[in-house]
Amino acid sequence: MTPRDRLLALVVAVCWGVNFPMTALALEHFPPIFLVALRFSLLAVPTLLFVPRPPIPWRSLLLVGLGLGILQFGFLYLGMAAGMPSGLASLVLQASAPATVVIAAFWLRERITRRQAIGIGVAVLALAVIAVHRAQVAALLPVVLVLCGALGWGLGNVAVRRAAAPDPLRLTLWMSVVPPIPMLALSLAVEGPGRIGRSLATVGTLDALPSVVGLLYVVLVATVLGYGLWTRLLAAYPSSTVAPFSMLVPVVGVLASWAAFDEVPDAVEVVAGVAVVGGVLYASRAPRRGRPATPAVPETPAA
Repeated sequence: MTPRDRLLALVVAVCWGVNFPMTALALEHFPPIFLVALRFSLLAVPTLLFVPRPPIPWRSLLLVGLGLGILQFGFLYLGMAAGMPSGLASLVLQASAPATVVIAAFWLRERITRRQAIGIGVAVLALAVIAVHRAQVAALLPVVLVLCGALGWGLGNVAVRRAAAPDPLRLTLWMSVVPPIPMLALSLAVEGPGRIGRSLATVGTLDALPSVVGLLYVVLVATVLGYGLWTRLLAAYPSSTVAPFSMLVPVVGVLASWAAFDEVPDAVEVVAGVAVVGGVLYASRAPRRGRPATPAVPETPAA
């Protein structure tokens, strides 16, 4: 990756790290499944009106929306609503990086280098330590839900890579068209129209203001800016090169949650978190011997 694109990957990490405490604020007012439908509806309406559809097959668009929209955020929000602290959620969700590399190896036949295998293996082991530790001191269900969200993110990452859309930002926006209807239907069935109605009827109150700010951040900064840059990088580089940068998100997520909610991770989580970051850094710096790194698809222009 070029230095400029490494910097863009770090910008994404900051946007997505702060996204976790902002999501926790939004979940204080909105039901979790309805929040998924709402965040993507706010993007889907202007997208359908003003943004041309990217020239990719509908099945590719649906697969991206399924992974990055429905599965990732559906399980993540359910996990956080079930009691997963926002800082820890930012860490556990980074299981998407090894999931992306493994899915890409089977689906796209991307080669995993020895260095990448070692680094990702260390990260996976550290995530397993966190899961076991949380099972001893708190409920395991929130961890399992967030891990399912990470698997959905990994599937979506590879779907983005396979779609090879010429304009990543358009793909990011059109991906938002997929989740609203199925997630709204699921919310009506599971959370009920009464709970949804109360959250909408009181959205203009002062008590709801922090949640509204959190929702706007999730939509504008985490989704439009963050995913716009992320899909651009995935279109220009192999998934195994880009995905490990997502594991830097918990550094920001833990610090932001500490500042916002005084969430102080215990020693086991800190040590395991350092191991996760160390593993991804080791994997992402894998040298390419014998030939220069070239993107598998033409590099897209900056959005």
